Amino acid sequence: MTDDSSAPAGVRVPDSRLAREATELVRDSTDELIYHHSRRVYFFGSLQGARRELSFDPELLYVAAMFHDLGLNEPFHASGRRFEVDSADEARRFLEARQVPQDGIRRVWTAIALHTTPGIPAYMEPEVALVTAGVEYDVLGIGYHDLDAADRAAVVAAHPRPGFKKRILEAFTEGVRPKPQTTFGNVKADVLAHYVPGFERGDFVRTILDSPWDE
Repeated sequence: MTDDSSAPAGVRVPDSRLAREATELVRDSTDELIYHHSRRVYFFGSLQGARRELSFDPELLYVAAMFHDLGLNEPFHASGRRFEVDSADEARRFLEARQVPQDGIRRVWTAIALHTTPGIPAYMEPEVALVTAGVEYDVLGIGYHDLDAADRAAVVAAHPRPGFKKRILEAFTEGVRPKPQTTFGNVKADVLAHYVPGFERGDFVRTILDSPWDE
């Protein structure tokens, strides 16, 4: 068990029952790959928030970061929904059960649901923007040199990423392979195009031209 009292790069996990229960749920529901990735998303998102001088709720950011990939898990493979929505719905259920105010629930849901939709979250509430910033930093390396190298090393030391590039792509593939229709218009279509033989991505132009409208 990772020691939540530590503060990699000076960033602390909120010392609250809500945060502890979120940590426990995610540790029990996912493997080490997703757990460590989710924690890094929180730390990198927090560091980006400090760099951008954004005022954000660390507890909401933490819950959103921890839940953001939960929908990749096997229980959701037959949902027919985008994994981001499954993840967001799980977070909403978790927060509603703990009577978190609706505005906080909305921010967490939106942050998770939009974390693979580039170009929009950055203009929304800080918690929404920073979940995406943390994901983009950890998965894509966007803004890699914006953060101090020592801070980056401290986060990775606390939450290692051995073979992360290959392993996260495998997790994405397994999470969305059973519902390929949910990748239409989003970045996960690229994953299936690379790793699932015979996958045919949806085409927005073809969808318009082949619609039942005469003109």
